[in-house]
Amino acid sequence: MARPASVDERVTHHEARVNGVRLHYVEAGTGPLVVLLHGFPEHWYSWRHQIPALADAGFRAAAVDLRGAGASERPRGARAYRVETLADDVTALVEALGEERAALLGHDWGGGVAWVAAMRDPARVERLAILNAPHPDRFARSLRRPRQALRSWYIGLFQLPWLPEVGLRTRGYRALRRAFERDARPGAFTPADVDRLVAAAAEPGALTAMLNPYRALRRRPSEATALLARVEQPVLVIWGERDPYLGRELAQVEPRWAPRARTVRLPEAGHFVHAEEPERVNHLLVDFLREPAARG
Repeated sequence: MARPASVDERVTHHEARVNGVRLHYVEAGTGPLVVLLHGFPEHWYSWRHQIPALADAGFRAAAVDLRGAGASERPRGARAYRVETLADDVTALVEALGEERAALLGHDWGGGVAWVAAMRDPARVERLAILNAPHPDRFARSLRRPRQALRSWYIGLFQLPWLPEVGLRTRGYRALRRAFERDARPGAFTPADVDRLVAAAAEPGALTAMLNPYRALRRRPSEATALLARVEQPVLVIWGERDPYLGRELAQVEPRWAPRARTVRLPEAGHFVHAEEPERVNHLLVDFLREPAARG
């Protein structure tokens, strides 16, 4: 029996200059475009289970390294990493890939970027699939509550200068390794997976660039509120309920912000739901993307 091809054997590597930065992305498959957006502290390899499944299902899967991550360009300064800037990178990439519209699939920070991209440029976004990434308004309001503020303690830490880099680098990037090894279901990340993800974060300038989106969150409340708009596109939220960082109540999307959103909860999965239950997640994604409404 033939050995299944690894994700590296399935993808081709590309670069595009969009919105003033050079972005690296990988592609597999042909068909309707799906752009995959990773979270912290990952890069395109976060989607190693989803890229082949989407390609086999008849989609063109393009997994991008967000600015600062992986092999993408790392502009200096936190201001270059505001969420609306990252969102504009994504919609500009859709155009650069020769498509008018795409489905966006985002996890963690990439899910936040996907939400904002749909709000800022709905003509480019066909629909959203969100994995363990709350709607921005719901998350902002949740941080006023002690329980979620305690879960999200790291956000304040990551906004400090230089100290987070020092802490994350100590003892061979132990904190990053533990995020994958301890905070996900056993076996979700192989030792080779962890080594690969940590090696990308250890590249010169990468860790600071990957932390800069958190530093860019410091802004006046009125500026953050101005980002919000109603999302009319279909939205599927897939939520691992054992997430140590995000309370399960954050999975629900208020109809006033996204009237066509629905949530699927996976009780045994945690924050890295797409690595912990890849077959279930892939099945949900493919079914969602194939729904007739996705074609407009």
